[in-house]
Amino acid sequence: MSGHPADTHPDDGIRGPVLGSAPVPLSVLDLVTVGSGSTATDALRTSVDLARATEARGFHRYWVAEHHSMPGVASSSPAVILAHLAAHTDRIRLGSGGVMLPNHAPLVIAEQFGTLEALAPHRVDLGLGRAPGTDGATAAALRRTDTLDEGADDFPQQLAELTRFLDDDFPDGHPYRRIHAVPGPVQATSPGGVQSRHRPPVWLLGSSGFSARLAGLLGLPFAFAHHFSAQNTVPALDLYRESFRPSALLDAPYALIGVSALAADDPEEARRQVLATGLNMVRLRTGRPGLFPDPREAEAYEFSPMEREFLTSWTANIVHGTADEVRAGLDDLQKRTGADELMLTTHAHRGELRLRSYELIADAYGLPTA
Repeated sequence: MSGHPADTHPDDGIRGPVLGSAPVPLSVLDLVTVGSGSTATDALRTSVDLARATEARGFHRYWVAEHHSMPGVASSSPAVILAHLAAHTDRIRLGSGGVMLPNHAPLVIAEQFGTLEALAPHRVDLGLGRAPGTDGATAAALRRTDTLDEGADDFPQQLAELTRFLDDDFPDGHPYRRIHAVPGPVQATSPGGVQSRHRPPVWLLGSSGFSARLAGLLGLPFAFAHHFSAQNTVPALDLYRESFRPSALLDAPYALIGVSALAADDPEEARRQVLATGLNMVRLRTGRPGLFPDPREAEAYEFSPMEREFLTSWTANIVHGTADEVRAGLDDLQKRTGADELMLTTHAHRGELRLRSYELIADAYGLPTA
C-alpha cells in the first residue's frame, strides 16, 4: 500500500486538540437513532443539530456508522448523510465509523469520499470496517451474491485496491491503471488541473485483533469499538501498538475508542434510557430489530433470564449518570486503555436527550461555550 500524496503531512487531520480539562480529544459517533413515535426525518434533523452543537463545543470529529435493515437506525448511507452534514458545518471533521468495505466496490468508495473531500476539503475521514453491518442475508443482498459469507477474508486486498484508487497510483501494466476515481488526484495532474491532491486519511475500525494488527502493520490510525466489545479493548490496543510500523501518515500509533455514554440532568432518566438501550439490543440480538423503544416500554418488558443476563452485561459498559459521573467514568476508561481519543455514542429515545447529553459532557470538561 502506498502513502499519502506529496502535499499531505504526517498525522494530517488525525490528532485533534485537547480542550478544557478533557484528557484527550472528544468526538461523536452517530447511529442516527430513530425512536418509536418518530421518523427517519426527525432523526436526520437531530443529526444536523447535534453536528452543529458539538462543532460549537469543540468536539474534534463526527462520524456516522453504516447499518442495514435496522428500523431504529437511519444511517444506511453514510456518504449521503456526511454530504448533508458538510453543508451544515464548517470545522468539525466528518467521517465514516465506518463504511463496511466488503459491502462495496472499492472504486465506489473512492469516488464517494473523493466527492466528500471536494465538498469539505481537509475535513473528511474514511473509516473502514470488515463486518457487514447487518445480518448475513442482507449482506448477501448488498453484495449480490448467493452466499451468506461476510466476505471479509480478502479485506486486506480490498483495502489495498481502495488505497490505490484514492492515490491514483496503480502501477503500469495493472488492469486498473487507466481508471481514475473522480474527484481525485487525476484532476491535479491532468492538463490545467488545479485540484488539491489531498485525500481523506484511512482509518481501520474493529472489535477484535484482526484489524488492530493490520492497522498497526500498515501504520494507520485505529478505532476500536469498546461500546460493544469491551472485553477485547485492551488486548486489541496492545496488539495495535505492538504491531505498529511508522508510515507516511503516522509516525506513532494513534488509537481511538468508541464509548457508549449518556449524561442527564436527572440520573434516574439516564438509567431509564440505558434500560431502553438494553431492550433495543436484546431485540436486535434475537432477530427482532425495531424502532428504539420508549423507556416506559422497556420498564414494562418482562426479560427472560437469558435476556436479563445479556442486559446486565451490555449495560455495564454504558457510562451514564450525571455529567460529573460520566466524566469520572470516561476519565477512568481513558486511563485504563491509554486511548488517544474518545468517541462518544449516545443512545436515547428522544433527540433532545442526546443533544443535552453532549452539552452536559462538554460542560463537565469545560469545553468552549457555543
